[in-house]
Amino acid sequence: MAFLESVWWMIVLIGIMIVIHELGHYWAARYFDVKIDAFAIGFGPRLFGVRRGETDWKVCAIPFGGYVKMAGSEHEEHTDDPRGFMNKPRWQRMIIAIAGPLMNIILALVLMAGLFMMQFPQPIYADKVAKVGSVLAGSAAARAGILAGDVIVRIEDQANPTWEDVGRTSFANINRPVSLVLERAGQTIPLKFTPKPSEEKGLEGFGWQPDSDVVAAKVEPELDAAKQGLREGDHIVSIDGVPVRTPSVMVDTVRRSEGKPLAIVYRRKGEDFTATVTPILKKMPDQPKPVYRIGVAAMPAFRNVQLAPIEAIKESASVNYKNAGLIYSVIRSIFEARMSPKTIEGPVRMAQMSRQAAKEGFDSYISLMSGVSLNLAIFNLLPIPILDGGVILMLLIEMVARRDLSLKLKEMVFTVSFVFLISLVAFVLYNDIQKVLKS
Repeated sequence: MAFLESVWWMIVLIGIMIVIHELGHYWAARYFDVKIDAFAIGFGPRLFGVRRGETDWKVCAIPFGGYVKMAGSEHEEHTDDPRGFMNKPRWQRMIIAIAGPLMNIILALVLMAGLFMMQFPQPIYADKVAKVGSVLAGSAAARAGILAGDVIVRIEDQANPTWEDVGRTSFANINRPVSLVLERAGQTIPLKFTPKPSEEKGLEGFGWQPDSDVVAAKVEPELDAAKQGLREGDHIVSIDGVPVRTPSVMVDTVRRSEGKPLAIVYRRKGEDFTATVTPILKKMPDQPKPVYRIGVAAMPAFRNVQLAPIEAIKESASVNYKNAGLIYSVIRSIFEARMSPKTIEGPVRMAQMSRQAAKEGFDSYISLMSGVSLNLAIFNLLPIPILDGGVILMLLIEMVARRDLSLKLKEMVFTVSFVFLISLVAFVLYNDIQKVLKS
């Protein structure tokens, strides 16, 4: 059942992305009066569809991807039809190629702006000073000498960074030393920190967590925390005498308890309460062995952000611009061999994330959709000939050379690019399956 749910939510997510992307190509082609033979969702054999005028609108058997088939396209036999794609001026063909990724960028902007006009949850630490709440033993942060309670007062050339600034700079410098200045007990401490993502946690594996109030995001009714009175939304103050300033502090304390009762202090509507809870061993999907649990899913406290339309559009543009920079940094790190390609998420992990986001609520699912749409736009703009970015690159070369590249050269480049993409898909699927088997 969980598998079917994951597949369903992924198909909804990817389906919307594909339709929006291909509509961009379709509308641009129609504007320049290019004859469109087919608008397809998926690849392979036609399952069903309807013909409207000269265009076959169809759904195909393989649901990953889609295409707009234009008359006289680059890899077809040349046609004298003035409405053929290759008979249009290069600048028009370039606009048609750009229109798909552009629609995905617009979708990402619209979705995030819509969320900001609603009550969009934002961690309370997001725009505060970058104070470290906890450090994972053996992590990159621990090896650099960073301790819980440290405040990052400078990262590279940026003074007084927020956690968003710290994360963005860290992602851009994976496996390269980053200069930090910490404030600890009234002293300033300069040091070097080398961000190193772990294979298990990917980009979350730098080893530090922001200092923040921690709330019970979910309380499982069958476990002891719920039986002792804890409810969703309660602020967790301490556990077993240890102040809780990050979710991992609570999780680690419970898992090390060996089943002994733990005293929890929690805050509800400004009043503190104490409960004694007894952890029990329970199997978790992401853990190879049973772990001690009390039934509380902890997360950093958040506030609901609601912006006026103009402010929401500005904030959406800012967020997407920063996210695009992070995506570029990750791609660059992979090509420079500073980060393992194993951190790339494929369709299996995408299905899991889609289901999880759908369970968390509308805002989480729409936020994931916005991120996927932006990722799809950037991926399609990569200068790989079989992608939109490759088409744009070859058109630019032809514009500079003022002549067409030979059909033989284009076919050779297309074939090599196709083999590369098929190999990439196979690698990502294998990597996804390996991650699932390890979890």
